Amino acid sequence: MAYAAKVRDALREEIDNIESAGLLKEERYIHSPQDAWIDVEFPAGSPLKKVINLCANNYLGLSSHPEVVSAAHDGLESRGYGMSSVRFICGTQDIHRELENKLTEYLGTEDTILFPSCMDANAGVFEAVLSEGDVMIADRLVHASIVDGIRLCKAAYDSYKHSDMGHLERKLEEHQDKRIRLIITDGVFSMDGDVAKLDEICALAEKYDAMVFVDDSHASGFMGKTGRGTHEHCGVLGKIDIITTTLGKALGGASGGCVSGRKEIVELCRQKARPYLFSNTMPPVIVSAATKVIDLISGTTERRDKLEENTKFWREGLVEAGFDIKAGESPIVPVMLYNAKLSQDMARDLYAEGIYVIGFFFPVVPKGQARIRTQLSAAHDREHLEQALAAFKKIGEKYGILGLGKKEILEKFGN
Repeated sequence: MAYAAKVRDALREEIDNIESAGLLKEERYIHSPQDAWIDVEFPAGSPLKKVINLCANNYLGLSSHPEVVSAAHDGLESRGYGMSSVRFICGTQDIHRELENKLTEYLGTEDTILFPSCMDANAGVFEAVLSEGDVMIADRLVHASIVDGIRLCKAAYDSYKHSDMGHLERKLEEHQDKRIRLIITDGVFSMDGDVAKLDEICALAEKYDAMVFVDDSHASGFMGKTGRGTHEHCGVLGKIDIITTTLGKALGGASGGCVSGRKEIVELCRQKARPYLFSNTMPPVIVSAATKVIDLISGTTERRDKLEENTKFWREGLVEAGFDIKAGESPIVPVMLYNAKLSQDMARDLYAEGIYVIGFFFPVVPKGQARIRTQLSAAHDREHLEQALAAFKKIGEKYGILGLGKKEILEKFGN
């Protein structure tokens, strides 16, 4: 028997150890559309509980916007359910190119190519563009999907300390013998919520004849004056060579991603990127809805502005209450707890108070950096955030962590 009992027992023991440490990741079942309020079944089999959602990537509140839903219906009716093929065989419709053109205009680039997800975009772009004579120099906190893409590429790999421009410059100096030097960073870092120093990165790229790659998944649609992303926020529109981003967060919340940037890079992805060549095309229902999203956010910054107001209110409220948070200006606001079990216990207690959040701990974040990552949305009204702040204060008082920093929390709870 291939799946021996001893293998099953070993795997079961590993799962039991995770559970006994209080670190088991448990899925919650949502019985409603994604919104500020959601109906959740947790644990499995429990009655539904209506909770305020503070842990979705629905930054602009468009995941169930009526115009987006209507556009999805239109795409389903006019172009069908799925493509049953990859792009270069018989999987490209006119609406795919229409969305690519709209994304190119919105992001301020030369061309765009769609992928089934941003993870696929990150998995395909490096291998398609770089070779053994090149080097990838990545921020040490880049997203896991970028790390996976780097591993698939034959180019040399190096890294620089998180947002340390002096260290990045030394790395660029070391690799002047390479054909292409590609600096790789997130725009907004998904766990800490801080923004890459793209103005300084671009200046270094110009000085050392390097290229710049940015994964802007947690910024597209709302960072910057008109929401175009961190390249607008940092004043470097047109200077980023490769942007990858997702349609699965602010831009509709379903799935899909893209590579956008220099036209030669996009064309190489079309010719060589394996996830593009060997994965089914994005379905028409998502393409049509995403196109409507771009139209909505191109016409007004109302939702982006509300998100900015919500973020400011939430950050100030948490600090005033005495929580230790990661400083920044993005709608990703980590409440630092440093102890993995504490993050799980607090998340469970907050759920009982009607607030849906998740505790993050190793290996999702480094050891000793456990947290509850809160995320704001334009779908949140002020009363949602006021209710959530009251719940956070109550649970923070229960565990005696208000006003405590990292050292004090570690002394009280350990690693």
